[in-house]
Amino acid sequence: MGLGLHDGGLGVTRFLVEQGAEVTVTDLRTAEVLRPTLEKLAGLPINYVLGEHREEDFRQAELVIKNPAVPREAGLLRLAHQAGASIEMELTLFFKLCPSPFILGITGTRGKTTTTLLAGAMFKAWQADTIVAGNLRVSALAKLAEIGPHTPVILELSSWQLEGLGEQQLSPPYAVVTNLSPDHLNRYCDMEDYAQAKRNIYRWQKGAAAVVVLNLDDPLVSRFAEDAPQRVSWFSTQPLPVGKNGAYLHEGNLIWRDPAKPEIEQVIVPATTLKVPGQHNLQNALAAISLARLAGCPLECIRTGLENFKGLPDRLELVREVDGIRFYNDTTATSPAGVVAALEALRSVSRSEERRIILIAGGADKQLDFTPMARAIANPINRVAHLVLLDGTATPRLVMALEDAGVSASKLAWPFDDFSEAIATAQALAKKDDLVLLSPGCASFGMFTHEFERGEQFREIVGKL
Repeated sequence: MGLGLHDGGLGVTRFLVEQGAEVTVTDLRTAEVLRPTLEKLAGLPINYVLGEHREEDFRQAELVIKNPAVPREAGLLRLAHQAGASIEMELTLFFKLCPSPFILGITGTRGKTTTTLLAGAMFKAWQADTIVAGNLRVSALAKLAEIGPHTPVILELSSWQLEGLGEQQLSPPYAVVTNLSPDHLNRYCDMEDYAQAKRNIYRWQKGAAAVVVLNLDDPLVSRFAEDAPQRVSWFSTQPLPVGKNGAYLHEGNLIWRDPAKPEIEQVIVPATTLKVPGQHNLQNALAAISLARLAGCPLECIRTGLENFKGLPDRLELVREVDGIRFYNDTTATSPAGVVAALEALRSVSRSEERRIILIAGGADKQLDFTPMARAIANPINRVAHLVLLDGTATPRLVMALEDAGVSASKLAWPFDDFSEAIATAQALAKKDDLVLLSPGCASFGMFTHEFERGEQFREIVGKL
């Protein structure tokens, strides 16, 4: 149920066909919209019902695999359940079928992808067969045949995926929560509802080895320790208090305090070792260090992973420099908190005290509060000179927040429903040493299929400037 626009249902569909199941794929989107994914399934014996959902398909099903984006309260899911069908997600199936108990899960509003891949780099330096999958455009089920009884499996887990795991009372034995800020409030009733979904990453942990790693710098995340059923470890950009163990930043070094020997504190690497900028990436590195060390990864492999990690596409990605103007792609900043983090990170990459930022933002609404983002834009320390705003349901609310924060209307160019025109406008507003930053603070739907298409188009257009 819900093939998805971003190959989300591709892996589980192939897996079920390979197991000999009679598979029906149903999606409200049309075949034309889903064409890129359908082409990857060409030749497989699949029954398609596209552009609609039919009640009879759900009444007759023995097993319904729902896309994580399908709300848990959807009426057709209740209908299928009443008719005797099992309701699963790809990851609930994976947890039940995975031959390795060595599963590490990472969630958070921001930083979960970077933390997942950082941890993956550390583990692959230790065990080359490590699997990295989950909410990464990598199907966990597609990797099942590669997993042995001792293979480390590192999964990025979204709140939607964690809903499904929670319904099945499943949690990874090793877990990290990077941070928590308002997101997906068009899906959740409020922040508490959103936080409850995130809690599923540790809520059902079992066994003496189980542990959850929490961000001591985040008041919402640190409260998760109150109901964690097993061990708690920490990470922080400040020295950890006595009695709290984990990874932290002190005097420019990333430090590990081992729970087994808290009197011994080991320098992992200097913070300058990291090739990705920003305080948020220091937090990501500290989270990955804690997770890896608690799961037994040797220190030398942790150091190798940190030294070799070069960052990710679509996350403060330097795309190109044109006439002294640098173009950054931060399309995965789909919430106001992401924009705030990007502006903070870019303070450290300036070549000139006169450099300014031309910010491309706006898009589809997720019912988030733009006040923190607007205040960061208005703050002179971030040197945002102009904003080029994309058309979308959230953009008028963003403009109101900017006005309330004191941002002059003369700094705004909007709305643009042509991405090429928006980028050309940003380039025209920039001068040598300036940065053009795509960091929307909003979802992509409307102008784009998903945020990664937005990033792909940005790279393509900037590449032709």
